Amino acid sequence: MAAKQPKSKIHLLPLFALATVPLIMVLGNSMLIPILPQMQEEIGISKFQASLVITLFSVPAGIIIPLAGFLSDHFNRKVVIVPSLLLYGAGGVVAGVAAWLMDSPYGVIMTGRVLQGLGAAGTAPIAMALAGDIWSGASRSKALGIIEASNGLGKVLSPILGSLIALLFWYAAFFAFPIICIAAAALVYFFVKEPKKSGQKQSLKQYVSALKKTFKAQGKWLLTAYLAGSVALFILFGVLFYISQILEEKYKVADLMRGLILSLPLLAMCSTSLITGAKIKKNMKLMKVLIVAGLGMIGAPLAIAAFFANNPYVSLGLLVVSGVGTGLVLPCLNTLITSAVQKEERGAVTSLYGSVRFLGVAAGPPIFGALMSTPKLMFLIMAGLAAFCGVLAYFLIQPGKGGGGTNPERYQKIEHERKLLTRMKARA
Repeated sequence: MAAKQPKSKIHLLPLFALATVPLIMVLGNSMLIPILPQMQEEIGISKFQASLVITLFSVPAGIIIPLAGFLSDHFNRKVVIVPSLLLYGAGGVVAGVAAWLMDSPYGVIMTGRVLQGLGAAGTAPIAMALAGDIWSGASRSKALGIIEASNGLGKVLSPILGSLIALLFWYAAFFAFPIICIAAAALVYFFVKEPKKSGQKQSLKQYVSALKKTFKAQGKWLLTAYLAGSVALFILFGVLFYISQILEEKYKVADLMRGLILSLPLLAMCSTSLITGAKIKKNMKLMKVLIVAGLGMIGAPLAIAAFFANNPYVSLGLLVVSGVGTGLVLPCLNTLITSAVQKEERGAVTSLYGSVRFLGVAAGPPIFGALMSTPKLMFLIMAGLAAFCGVLAYFLIQPGKGGGGTNPERYQKIEHERKLLTRMKARA
């Protein structure tokens, strides 16, 4: 097993192992988006039912993530991550076997998707919390930027990968999940050395009480950050679903080409995330600027796209710009949120963030599907939503004033003082 790495230095193998977790998690949705139109045709379901393939993965994940966060804080992060990856893979087997052997597989496929969502709850958000435990300061920002870029890389590769795998048979993607999940579980188990927990374990009541105190002190900016992350992914996955449907229904684009087209906005997001994570370091003021600017870059192209809805090339170019905006927003939010609290509450706070992100993903496809008949109105509503989040971020995230102005050294000092107090009580 790998030796424990110093917090000031990033060791590549543990970081690579952790980065595989969000990459694999995002395959659960993005890899299936380009094959949804074919799935509709093969098993005879409606557009709304096809959108539920995404929703019934994301909703269970969003609901269970806070529980996974508590378990990871109370026990051990790896104890949550590894079994979660295995459950995620098992859900893929259930869905794949149903599609292969059953005449009417939709219900069982949805059961498999729910199992995958339950497994996904203990993956990427807990990996983010674990990265926050292992690294600090500028190294933490860089590590989280790489992890977010890995998430984005999964989004870039997954439409292409899903389209390629579907060339074998349309449900082959379901059978890919157990293979990649087992590999990721092995990497995390063998190569990530988790820092030892100190002090007494909190009860659920103490845990909830600590969270209440955290949100009472920092709730305004934390909730703003949660909303911004959720909206960014709601728009991203809604747009991807919209593009996939239009390419199939209106332009009859083949599966592989459809996957390549869908990967372009995601590639813009991924490369921007990687650069942003490396540059922001501990600069909280810069993070706020990038969050506000990124939300503006998400919204403005959507507002323009409303007037070019019938031109797929212009729309796609604008959506690439929107992807750059998403790549600015997410790494900054990750660093702010994981650095906002002490280690004992980090799992819960980051898990709640992961929860709202998943719920944003869940809402995107059905809502965009319902608005597809009025694309101009759809794009204008989404642009307004991004602008609203940008205004909230501008006023409520206030670096240095308790509103995202996280000082990791301050929290380390508080943590040290609390440990001393715990020891004094134990001796008394």
